[in-house]
Amino acid sequence: MMRGAVVPGAPAARSNRWKRKPGSPTQRARRGSEGGMSGAYPDDRDPQLLGGEISRLVGQRGWGLDLQVRGVFARWTEVVGAEIGAHSVPETLTDGVLVVRTDSSAWATQLKLLAPTLVKRLNTELGDGTVTVVEVLGPNAPSWKHGARGLRDGRGPRDTYG
Repeated sequence: MMRGAVVPGAPAARSNRWKRKPGSPTQRARRGSEGGMSGAYPDDRDPQLLGGEISRLVGQRGWGLDLQVRGVFARWTEVVGAEIGAHSVPETLTDGVLVVRTDSSAWATQLKLLAPTLVKRLNTELGDGTVTVVEVLGPNAPSWKHGARGLRDGRGPRDTYG
C-alpha cells in the first residue's frame, strides 16, 4: 500500500499541526506557580482577606511599633486621662524619649511631677522599655518679630516705650 493513501474504514490520521505546545500561553495560564494544575484547595493565587494582608505587610515592613505609637497619640486623652489630655499634646517618640507639649507652664510643672506614672502607663500600652523618659515642654513663646526688618538683640515690644 502506498504511503498517504486513504484506506476505507480505517481511522483518519491525526495531524500534529493543531496540537498545543507545552509552553503556549493557554497551557501556562492553566498551570499554578509550581507548574501543576490549579486545584480545588486554596493556594497563594486565591483572593486573600484584607486584614491578613495588612498584618503581613506591617510585619514585613517593621511598622508595628510605629503604628502602636500613633494609636496611643490618637487616644492620648483616653490613655492619660481627660484632665491631662485637655492640656497636653504628645509630639514625638524617638529612642525612648517622649516629647509632650503643654498649654501652660503650670501644666508643664504638673506633668513633670507625673512623668514616672506616665512612663509606666505608656509602657503598659506599648510594651516594656518603649518609653524611658518623658520630656515636657511648655507653651511656645510668642514671636515679637513682625515684618521684614528687625533687631537682633532687641528687647521685644518694650524697646519702643520711652
